[in-house]
Amino acid sequence: MNAVLIALLVLPLLGAALTLAPVFGPDRAVADRRALRLNSVVTGAVFLVSVALAAGFDHGSPARMQATTDVSWIPALHVRFHLGVDGVSLPLIVLTALLTFLCALYSEKRLPGGEARDAAPDEHRPSGQAFVGLFLLLEVGMLATFAVLDLLLFFLAFEIVLIPMYFLIARWGSGAKTPAANRFILYTLLGSAVMLLGFLLIGSKAGTFDMQALAAAHGHGLSHTTQVIAALAIMVGLAVKAPAWPLHSWLPDAHTAAPTVGSVLLAGVLLKMGTYGLVRVLLPVVPDGTATLAPYLGAFAAVGIVYGSLACLALARPGSKGDLKRLIAYSSVGHMGFVLLGIASLTPVGVNGALFANIAHGLITGLLFFVVGALKDRYGTADLDTLSGATGAALYGRAPRIGALLAFAAVASLGLPGLAGFWGELLAIFGAFDPAAGLSRPAFVTYMVLAGLGTLLTAAYLLIVVKRVCMGDPAQPAPVDRLPDLRPYEAVSWTPLAALTLVAGLWPALLLGLSDPAVKHLLGGG
Repeated sequence: MNAVLIALLVLPLLGAALTLAPVFGPDRAVADRRALRLNSVVTGAVFLVSVALAAGFDHGSPARMQATTDVSWIPALHVRFHLGVDGVSLPLIVLTALLTFLCALYSEKRLPGGEARDAAPDEHRPSGQAFVGLFLLLEVGMLATFAVLDLLLFFLAFEIVLIPMYFLIARWGSGAKTPAANRFILYTLLGSAVMLLGFLLIGSKAGTFDMQALAAAHGHGLSHTTQVIAALAIMVGLAVKAPAWPLHSWLPDAHTAAPTVGSVLLAGVLLKMGTYGLVRVLLPVVPDGTATLAPYLGAFAAVGIVYGSLACLALARPGSKGDLKRLIAYSSVGHMGFVLLGIASLTPVGVNGALFANIAHGLITGLLFFVVGALKDRYGTADLDTLSGATGAALYGRAPRIGALLAFAAVASLGLPGLAGFWGELLAIFGAFDPAAGLSRPAFVTYMVLAGLGTLLTAAYLLIVVKRVCMGDPAQPAPVDRLPDLRPYEAVSWTPLAALTLVAGLWPALLLGLSDPAVKHLLGGG
């Protein structure tokens, strides 16, 4: 199984390297088509390998690190090439492989840029080969983040994703794409630099960067002051990527400007890298420092839940010229607030809820961004006032299948019981109701109340969006002409996400059975 995990990282790396070779032919259009086909083949192979990894995983021992590779890499710095998966990382690896494969299939038929790209002169047209190379390099970094077990390797994998995503936004995005890409790279690089300082402090004091050894020590050998300083640095760095309020301001611009597949991966995977790091590094490695800072993390999480919901309500209001992609980006601030609140409770219930909400958010928000991307392709805009106006979408009458998918994703996002969005938020709230010993219960109950208010606000703005986009403005005559409804490549790309949202909602033990033993292991000393 360790060979399977290594293959998971090597395949997209080889695919990215192949895009640099002159094997696609001199004709630009033909080369782009071949490169996009290569992207689908490679990401499809990676997804099959991830399924094989999940099938070969010992589900009876999800707390045990499996498929491990552990060899010395840089002896002078005590850095090891250490890989492995457990019940915490396995679902995220499979989710990452699935989303990248679906995005590759979507891009094969709809390369970002659309008609504007096709009309551009060859010398100014973004290359499909370059897109595929960056896309596969992005996949390497995302998968490696969830597979590595050395702090410095984690930092390197964490950084690998930044440059490809920067260029995907700056080169293949739309609108104010360059400022959005610059803000994205600035925030995330500064956050990573702060996080690295925390890693170096731990490594210098403990004498190792090995995450398993550090988790087994569970803070022994690290003074309380060292733990607090390291936890603060790592928490701030990871909170930027999470994104936690008030370090979230790069996210709405990045999502608004990013191409559809960029938004799907940004919401579905990149945000999870931050919260995964909190669970994998902070909880077992510096437990005393994390316990000291947990009430503050919970406070920021609760504020983020309410803030994100209020921002979405403001954007959904008629006449506000709210962008639908921007609204979904702000909704991610609120949803990830539930993840952070669950982690801050330091209880198995809360952390399990956080991990479940991670997967649910990746499935649901990925589907939402796919649907909104399709609307933007058809209309040339994601402006809510335009979509609900006299010539607006009115999807139930003009494109009923897309309208049904948008409504399904919206009610899943608001936490309808029976769908994936419900369980993670419910367990995070339960975790806040009864936090770990030593944490202030009145404070966390207050956070729980704010989170409950956030669920009501979330339902309000998502139902407003569905009413306006799917039904149209009641003051305007409904358009009678039909829009192009669900296309075959869209159905192939979106259906798995809708199906898995339903499966996870009806069978939550599928994920909780994996994560619960692993979470208890991490909280109890790794």
